[in-house]
Amino acid sequence: MKHKRHEQFHGVVTATPTTFDAGGGLDERRFRDLVEGYVAAGVHGVSVAGSQGEFYVLDAAERLRLMEIAVETVAGRVPVYAGTGTVSTRESIALTRAAESIGVDVAMVITPYFLAPSDRELAEHFRTVAAATALPVLLYNNPPRTGVNATPDVYARCAGAGNVIGVKDSSGDLSQGVEYLLTEAGCTLFSGRDTITMALLAHGAAGAISPAANVFPRLMCRMYDAVRADDLATARRINDALAPLRRAWRLGSFPVVIKEAMAAVGLDPGPARAPISPLPPERRARLNAVVEEIREFERAAVPAISGA
Repeated sequence: MKHKRHEQFHGVVTATPTTFDAGGGLDERRFRDLVEGYVAAGVHGVSVAGSQGEFYVLDAAERLRLMEIAVETVAGRVPVYAGTGTVSTRESIALTRAAESIGVDVAMVITPYFLAPSDRELAEHFRTVAAATALPVLLYNNPPRTGVNATPDVYARCAGAGNVIGVKDSSGDLSQGVEYLLTEAGCTLFSGRDTITMALLAHGAAGAISPAANVFPRLMCRMYDAVRADDLATARRINDALAPLRRAWRLGSFPVVIKEAMAAVGLDPGPARAPISPLPPERRARLNAVVEEIREFERAAVPAISGA
């Protein structure tokens, strides 16, 4: 079951990194250019101030500034998804209300981290934040990073609230993803883990808020279109071609590998904030080789796949 009134929230959404200059400050011009480039590449939305966007090293003013730039740059062409969750309910409400006033389209509220809330406490947290805003709300589940899992049961407890529309699930658990989709109230589900995006799309997920789309937005959009057209052979070819990039994330600390892969295709977002360091030369060379192999696939295959 789908929330028909929220069908505009679908497709490939970039898990957009935050652009920093060499001194670690926000590089607003580069961020604006990055967002514009993604929209031009055909993505269906941009996500800002999420995990790939290093929200955990941004202060509130920086998070809100990124939202402002994204909303201004996108200018209504695609939805803007904004990470508004924090460790506390009170701060999450304040950030979500501020995001609403800026004009974002969707609030992504991550599970409180460091804490170990019960399912009842988690559900109450999400319901309270959702009640404080008119924005559609996605529960953002990323247990590998937060240590907290918003289970399908937690989502089911929240789905009765009219503006809790779904989940961005980065758990990597395909079974759990399918269970979200089977919730009686329906679920607008976004995959946050590229390794299972194709499978979740085939099961009926709305889309992906994708790290790989930061590097290869057109290729991810081709895969999404192929699944929607029930052309699973084409989708599988693209999925398999992207697999080495997913494995390459292990070459360094999150999220520097993604940023360096972007630099390899000419979309350099600058460094990650300390304490995360650049890749050593040998690992960068390995990453660049992976990226170049996928670029060759894209140059050879995408025109044939798209009929161009």
